[in-house]
Amino acid sequence: MVFSSVVFLYIFLPIMLLIYFIVPKKFKNAVMILASLIFFAWGEIRYIFIMLLLAVMDFLCGKKITEHYNDKNKKIVYLLINVITNLAILFFFKYADFIIGNINNLLGIHIPLLNIPLPIGVSFNTFQSLSYIIDVYRGTVQCEKSFYNYLTYTTLFPQIIAGPIVRYETVDEELVDKKISIDNFSSGMKRFIIGLGKKVLIANNVGALWHVIETGNYTEMSTIFAWTGIVAFALQIYFDFSGYSDMAIGLAEIFGMKFDENFNYPYISKSITEFWRRWHITLGSWFRDYVYIPLGGNRKGIVKQIRNILIVWLLTGAWHGASWNFILWGLYFGIVLIIEKAFLLKLLEKLPKIVGHIYSIILILVSWVIFAFEDLQKVIDYIKAMFANSCICNSEGLYYLQNYALIILIGILASIPIWKIAKQKIDKKESKAWEIITTFGYLTIFILSTASLVTDSFNPFLYFRF
Repeated sequence: MVFSSVVFLYIFLPIMLLIYFIVPKKFKNAVMILASLIFFAWGEIRYIFIMLLLAVMDFLCGKKITEHYNDKNKKIVYLLINVITNLAILFFFKYADFIIGNINNLLGIHIPLLNIPLPIGVSFNTFQSLSYIIDVYRGTVQCEKSFYNYLTYTTLFPQIIAGPIVRYETVDEELVDKKISIDNFSSGMKRFIIGLGKKVLIANNVGALWHVIETGNYTEMSTIFAWTGIVAFALQIYFDFSGYSDMAIGLAEIFGMKFDENFNYPYISKSITEFWRRWHITLGSWFRDYVYIPLGGNRKGIVKQIRNILIVWLLTGAWHGASWNFILWGLYFGIVLIIEKAFLLKLLEKLPKIVGHIYSIILILVSWVIFAFEDLQKVIDYIKAMFANSCICNSEGLYYLQNYALIILIGILASIPIWKIAKQKIDKKESKAWEIITTFGYLTIFILSTASLVTDSFNPFLYFRF
């Protein structure tokens, strides 16, 4: 994984960018398609053909829906063909073994598991395709007339592996007319470097601490050690995921395209409702627009609103993984959000902001325990270690807390908008000295990230499996 990351960042990506900027405008999409196919082949070459066949189906169904736009029956047939096929592929690769395993446990039989490797980014790719075909069906976007352009959209390698989920309407014009400029290149490189630093310098380091703690004995773990561990995981998953999103958004800007933001400092939230407006924004908006609102949203009474929220969060949990802990994780948030909508949000608004922050952080950290362990007994044991442990502190907990205190502190400070606010104020002064300092800062982050990638073997991408 380290070798692949280094080769991609320092050999493949620079060569691809050089070719991209050299070739005439009409060939830029071809370069992006080729780069995307190479990137996917690097991970799992045999799945490229499935991706290409689905792209052909999406494109043809979109055209057929447009051709028969006034014929509701034909429209819905092509919509269903596309939606069912995309979901069937997702279901087969992601959930087949989960279903087989549960049937085996329930009936006491031994149907062999398929053990099929999950295609990289299959969940993101599926949701992106579904958003296109549904929007064409609704008439909110025009179908893409060029398969060449559609293939560019559906294979966009900067984001297809771990988001953000890019809707066709966001990039349809830029598939034809990309806004390539020195300013966009500079801004995109800065964003890419920030994402790289988040991932390599923060996520990987706090992830190493979490790896030690998650493999420990939770029944003998001190309270401080348990809380240190889940804080480390919370920082790891945030900087891992938001770092990748930043890199994708930065690369898109370099290519002359604009992707939607995916994170907005979620850990400063004062409620879980606010948290989910700030965390994985494109996934939340996808479920809102394509599931929650079509089901009726909050327009058909409180009972149906509760039903709709539970359906959305059951699906959100299932989207993240084929395991009962993800289902439980989704329902956990669904229930909390229902309680907040019923009365808790109004109560929190009357209390000091710090109360809302503490409430939110505690519930978020508990949610990450559910998310982190597929074994539900481990979830119970770990939560007990956090809240019902006779041992508050021991030498092991203090040792790891002392050794990782600095990176945890850096992670906490980087997860609140201190730097963003300071930068906005200083940028207004247009100081040359400040430009030099920030340039040196970006260069330092890049050099440190490079050194870390070359020397460190611990480099997981948590969201690649989704």
